[in-house]
Amino acid sequence: MFALCDCNNFYASAERLFRPELNGRPVVVLSNNDGCVIARSEEAKACGIKMGDPEFLVRDLIKKFAIQVFSSNYVLYGDMSERVMHQLSRWFPRLDVYSIDEAFGWLGGVRELESYVPRIRESVVRNTGIPVSIGVAPTKTLAKLANKMSKKSGGVLVLDSEEKITAAVREFPVHELWGVGRQHYKKFEALGIRTAAELRDMPEMWFKQHMTIMGQRMWNELWGRPAIPLEQVREVKKGITVSRSFRNYIEQPEILAEAVTLYASRLAEKLRREKLRCLYLQVFLYTNKNREDHPQHFPSHTHKLLIASNSTTDLVGVAVRVSAKLFRHGVKYRKAGVIATGLVPESELQLNAFFDHDGGKKDTVSAVLDKLNLAFGRGTLRMASEGYEKKWRLKHEYLSKGYTTRWSDIIKVK
Repeated sequence: MFALCDCNNFYASAERLFRPELNGRPVVVLSNNDGCVIARSEEAKACGIKMGDPEFLVRDLIKKFAIQVFSSNYVLYGDMSERVMHQLSRWFPRLDVYSIDEAFGWLGGVRELESYVPRIRESVVRNTGIPVSIGVAPTKTLAKLANKMSKKSGGVLVLDSEEKITAAVREFPVHELWGVGRQHYKKFEALGIRTAAELRDMPEMWFKQHMTIMGQRMWNELWGRPAIPLEQVREVKKGITVSRSFRNYIEQPEILAEAVTLYASRLAEKLRREKLRCLYLQVFLYTNKNREDHPQHFPSHTHKLLIASNSTTDLVGVAVRVSAKLFRHGVKYRKAGVIATGLVPESELQLNAFFDHDGGKKDTVSAVLDKLNLAFGRGTLRMASEGYEKKWRLKHEYLSKGYTTRWSDIIKVK
């Protein structure tokens, strides 16, 4: 049996956790630069706030219903996600973390699921404060379906018999099925297929002729035949990107260097966290394509390193030099980013016979950066070229504190 554990309105729930006075009140979380809505509490949904609504278009609703607004605090959300996944790992023999707020668990051999699964949910809520919903079924597709239905039935739904599965798929909308995209839904709509039950009643040959291999797997999974296993070994990533839009246009090369320094530093952190190194570093710049009165410029350059690296000093040095060459005076840049490709595990580093290098074993600068920033908060120690004022940084006027990641923000109880 598979279980899908999903955090309810995760970003909004993480913000409420440290602001209990907001329980029962509408809450929304905005995207980078406070652009649009990316998370809503149930109360905010009832107020008419839709996912993806631009912030400036819903200001009247925010004011009318006294909706609490937060800027996205990804450091906090990432930390709370790790806590939730740690709790879940105690209950499942195997756990596949699917996204920041979802995980599939394997419950093979576990009996009395009707009493066991609610205990998992209670444990996560008690130990992390984050509400979760859990759906259990013989396949991952049905577990996803059960999870969605569980949000309206107390947070837990177990489909452990053919009768329960048949009842669940009978009225479940086909467009809400895991793996059904816009193009597939148009095809189903043209055939008059509205529910998951009607879809699985289609002959297997039709799936082979009109759907991809994923469609055939979906058909088997809807009949309770597992076709999508848990990922026991994750594929090595092909690339890692760090990019942001600027709060204000950048027109000076030294200001651009500050932004690129920050992005390259973040990229190096991510590589070290994944125990990877990159052989290629790409830097790109964007102007605002929606402004016809601005000169347009979308340069990009990929630099090959002599030896694959995840050193902050190495990557920052390359990124700053490349960005300086890409920069053009008289152009207003709106966005920049760095991409690491040619990724190799740290344990498989290929050295260069014509280049004096210690293999990264003595990268003390990066080690000190990681140690101090982990202990005292990100940005405590940083590269000098990152600057100080950073007027170009993301707009986050409603940013909450780093309650679990910064010593100065820890809640004090008197």
